[in-house]
Amino acid sequence: MKFQYSEKKVKLPGNVHAYAEKKVMKLARFFEEDAEALIVFSIEKNRNNVELTVHGAGTWFRASESTSDMFASIDAAVGTIEGQIRKNKSRLARRLRQDAFTRSTEETSFTVEEPEDDLKIVRAKQFYFKPMTREEAVMQMNLLEHSFFAFRDEDNGGSFAVVYRRNDGGYGLIDDSVE
Repeated sequence: MKFQYSEKKVKLPGNVHAYAEKKVMKLARFFEEDAEALIVFSIEKNRNNVELTVHGAGTWFRASESTSDMFASIDAAVGTIEGQIRKNKSRLARRLRQDAFTRSTEETSFTVEEPEDDLKIVRAKQFYFKPMTREEAVMQMNLLEHSFFAFRDEDNGGSFAVVYRRNDGGYGLIDDSVE
């Protein structure tokens, strides 16, 4: 497993990184060797925050925990991701395909060229939109704890689609197909 660390408003000693790496390695048994973990440490209002993002097998897992102790925050974040994996174990096992570990040559990404005068883009990202079913997209959105998720809809010939969480607790779908 590959590790990346980021520290916001704090400078931590190496033993915190070593502890985080040791704890996150418990999750390595769920992933291939090429899995990546990003750990962001920060302190706000006397709270030690840890945001842990693990990417492996074409799936993203994210947990954010805040306690009065950095070590406890690390333990809680790892526990949260382990709980997500256990909770969705059967779904993940059913949903993963043989080619889930390889990228196709047809990668879709987006970039922002020149912003308009009144609108200022402060951050731009590029993503590979993985072909998946609508149920997989909803599960991935829930694992990331996001309110929406963009993907290529296998059920609709690989067209671009977005699932989102509605205020009434249900889910919505936006796609680019014209009927």
